[in-house]
Amino acid sequence: MSTNEENIQTNTNHTSMNQEQPIIVGLDIGTTKIAAIAGRKNEFGKLEILGFGRANSNGVEHGMVLNIDQTIKAIQTALERCYESNPGLKINEVYVGIAGHHIKSIQTRGDIVRQNIEEEIRQDEIDKLVADQYKTYIPLGDQIIDVIPQQYTVDNFQNIPNPIGYSGVKVGANFHIITGDKNAIRNINRSVDKSGLKTKDLVLQPLASAAAVMDEKDLEAGVAIVDIGGGTTDLAIFYEGVLKYTAVIPFGGENITNDIKLGLGVLKSQAEAMKVQFGSAISDETKSNTYITIPGLKGMAAKEISVKTLANIIQARMSEIMDFVSYHLKQVGLDNRNLNGGIILTGGGSQLKHLMQLTEYLTGLNARIGIPNEHLSGDHNEELAMPMYSTCIGLILKGYNDYENKNKQMTGNFVGAKASKELETATTGYTEGVGTEVETVSVNGRKTIKDLMNSFKTNLLELFKEEGDTSF
Repeated sequence: MSTNEENIQTNTNHTSMNQEQPIIVGLDIGTTKIAAIAGRKNEFGKLEILGFGRANSNGVEHGMVLNIDQTIKAIQTALERCYESNPGLKINEVYVGIAGHHIKSIQTRGDIVRQNIEEEIRQDEIDKLVADQYKTYIPLGDQIIDVIPQQYTVDNFQNIPNPIGYSGVKVGANFHIITGDKNAIRNINRSVDKSGLKTKDLVLQPLASAAAVMDEKDLEAGVAIVDIGGGTTDLAIFYEGVLKYTAVIPFGGENITNDIKLGLGVLKSQAEAMKVQFGSAISDETKSNTYITIPGLKGMAAKEISVKTLANIIQARMSEIMDFVSYHLKQVGLDNRNLNGGIILTGGGSQLKHLMQLTEYLTGLNARIGIPNEHLSGDHNEELAMPMYSTCIGLILKGYNDYENKNKQMTGNFVGAKASKELETATTGYTEGVGTEVETVSVNGRKTIKDLMNSFKTNLLELFKEEGDTSF
């Protein structure tokens, strides 16, 4: 039995006393890899990994599924390896991450004038304000994926995190609207469905990664999550406890590999191996007299490649990516004076040597590598506490957040059905009435990671079945 299998078997034994918790599976469909991770929360609220499998991704380019058949084969391979790590595992439903060039974002402003200004602002009024934003004009072929409220206003009062309970004539808010190409998202669902799985929900990959590598202090300080994947680099900026901005930068690890392949005249597999083993994001950190020997093809002479030349190629592309990050930060007015939490680098591409130093030099912000180990149990497989699995771990966390919210709602309904009039009176001011879901209250008025995940749209899959799609 391999070390990985031993670790997963150990986790399985530890969870024998925690069978009431569901097993939730995250499926990351990326440009270079497809990963499936199954996890369950233990009694300490940490994730115990019950199964793990990955496969090389074929049919996906720049985060978008272009060849459904090849993607299905890769998903099935990842699942088979997940079952090999834990033969007793059964996977039917998965939380799936979405990303790609087609994901865009816009900022809007919305206001409503209230009819009953003497009454306190109610949740249904806020719901209407949010629903109105789904009427925002977007290009043909795109569809609004999510509408995320930012700071609210009530008359002349600004930057209100939650206006319920206030009184006023006009309620408004700034909104972050995320859009995507409907056909691109349908291709993801077709691939999952034809692999014999059911998509429980879709989650934007940069938001899933953010949930895996951030904590409440990061959220309060303000951070930029830079998720460097194979085909794209996803950017999510958080400020004052809310998602302020998202962007997809059309370059990732695959672009660096292709640059090395073309610049040095080597095979793609050789370019990838050199990048991982000898690559650096800063050429000045390498020695000019160090060389890599590449075997010649079919009797041809071996090729000597300078490590400094390799680093020059990598630095040029990584500098371009970081210039895009700086551009987007300036677009929303968030530079080193505002983002006290700096930049969190995650994703497979974040493991390049000296990338933190290059990021700090080009952006003027502190940088660190974001890994999801804080959410994993102490005896987890060390391989999974790597930046490349942040999205998968974040998908599991989002699944648990939905599960726990559903349980709270069911508990609230049960209590409400049996509550007396005295209980209803006692809870006045905290809920609108007995039998409704109790809203999560932020600690000391600060936004928490749970608040953040609650703001992400649930049932995203249903949004793309509105026009008569009974199946994919």
